[in-house]
Amino acid sequence: MNYPTIADIQSAHKRIKPFIHRTPVLTSRQLNKIFECELFFKCENFQKVGAFKFRGATNAVLSLSDEEKKHGVVTHSSGNHAAALALAASMNGVKARIVMPETAPAVKKNAVAGYGADITFCKPTLQAREETTRMIMEKTGGYTGSSI
Repeated sequence: MNYPTIADIQSAHKRIKPFIHRTPVLTSRQLNKIFECELFFKCENFQKVGAFKFRGATNAVLSLSDEEKKHGVVTHSSGNHAAALALAASMNGVKARIVMPETAPAVKKNAVAGYGADITFCKPTLQAREETTRMIMEKTGGYTGSSI
């Protein structure tokens, strides 16, 4: 497995910095006292879409070639990743196609739709999600990968 280098991480940060919120790091005196150590909490609930996943989705979209961007992005998710990719794509003029199980929470469905993604619903099984994603990729040429 190839692990990212510090240079890879710095490059990703530079790429996504204009798009993300700088979220706070907080501590808790009460928890520090209970656990007899100093704990730090990175408050990614204050990130766009309410999750750290926006950072990775934005980096993935910005890392695509112009040709890949023309075909859009495709993924399956029932929540935060779907919203993160939908928003990152829309902010960068890239079409997002998201496969969501029909049982996904309405608030998640509404968020993904609100960010402009095309949603395809499927049965709530991994097999259905993967098959539907594969079908959309073949039809559209959309990009998916480990970062997306």
